[in-house]
Amino acid sequence: MTEEAVTAHSLTPVLRALRSCLHLMVAALLALAAVRALAEHAPDAPAVLATAVALFAVYATGPRLPRLRSSTGAAALWLAAVALLWTLLLALTQDGVWLAFPLFFVQLHLLPLRGALPAVAATTVVAVAGFGWHTHTLSVGTVLGPALGAAVAVAVVLGYEALYRESEQRRRLIEELTAARSELAAAEHAAGVLAERERLAREIHDTLAQGLSSIQLLLRAAERALPQRPGTALGHVRQARTAAVGNLAEARRFVRALSPPDLEAGSLPAALERLCATTARTSGLAVHCQVSGAPTALPTGHEVALLRIAQSALANTVRHAGAGRVELTLSYMDTEVALDVVDDGAGFVPAEVPAPGSAAARGTGFGLAAMRARARALQGTLVVESAPGEGTAVAVTLPCPATAPAPAPSAPAPAPDAAPEAAS
Repeated sequence: MTEEAVTAHSLTPVLRALRSCLHLMVAALLALAAVRALAEHAPDAPAVLATAVALFAVYATGPRLPRLRSSTGAAALWLAAVALLWTLLLALTQDGVWLAFPLFFVQLHLLPLRGALPAVAATTVVAVAGFGWHTHTLSVGTVLGPALGAAVAVAVVLGYEALYRESEQRRRLIEELTAARSELAAAEHAAGVLAERERLAREIHDTLAQGLSSIQLLLRAAERALPQRPGTALGHVRQARTAAVGNLAEARRFVRALSPPDLEAGSLPAALERLCATTARTSGLAVHCQVSGAPTALPTGHEVALLRIAQSALANTVRHAGAGRVELTLSYMDTEVALDVVDDGAGFVPAEVPAPGSAAARGTGFGLAAMRARARALQGTLVVESAPGEGTAVAVTLPCPATAPAPAPSAPAPAPDAAPEAAS
């Protein structure tokens, strides 16, 4: 065995138990040889007893020497002393041959395999020769006994090492899998945090931020109307108050994690109609809403995304396009739902829109990015077609399962409508 293997093996409970059994076997065989020599009144009995005691003393000091486990040279010297005393005991009594079997395990445990196998072979030869010298015969059994013992010892040790290596490989694999699972959980947690941050950023941009911008525009218009046109200014203030009420409802929805108030009050087509009516009333634009196809029940996430995209597109039109007319179309198809917002405004070059957060953006550009993110989150697509002087068309398509037609929505009760939200 290698030095690392010996150190690792010494830590295993199974090996400690086997080692204890091996020590007990050596002590029992030495006691047996000494007792038999004394009981038979052999002329060499005192010498046998002294050699057995010396061999036990040398053998017992081995496990207490830390260097024996870390140095192959020290282990070889200790084994040579043990082998020398064992050879002397074998020369005095044939009962010493039984000690060859535990010696095989000690040699295989302390020495590398390339050194342990020659040591085991030499011990086998000495055992066969010593036993044959005492019995004055060299039969097949005399040779096969120690040889089979050596073969069994080698097979047991090699089998244990193979099992140990396999166990270590499994242990390392389990540790790697555990580490990989921890890293995956951390990555999923980080991804979840980023996704939640992105979702909250979209929600705040499409609702509170745009609502506050709308309130600012309405209050600015009221300020310009004062004091010459107090009636007009009062109308703007009332619209700003209505927008503030809507934004407060949105803020409460964030806290409760509920659907948008407009969707809670009715279906998606009804919410879009109210949105268009509110935008027309507050901005003066001609905003038309139409529904194509048979309305079907959509997942809540789809309805929220389409409503927010419509709000953001109309807010962009009000603030940036300088348009006179806007057409909003909701189309129900077999496996898809589409929303188109088309205006006749000034238009722009989509490729030249700065990325949100960049120096050129100056706090703008989040509207289109948020709309694309909403569509992408539902495996949908969003296309923006525009050119200077040719208006703008925003088209979003979301895949959805075919469902039964939704019941015709009843006319919702008049409710405070949110003011048009300006895109940033």
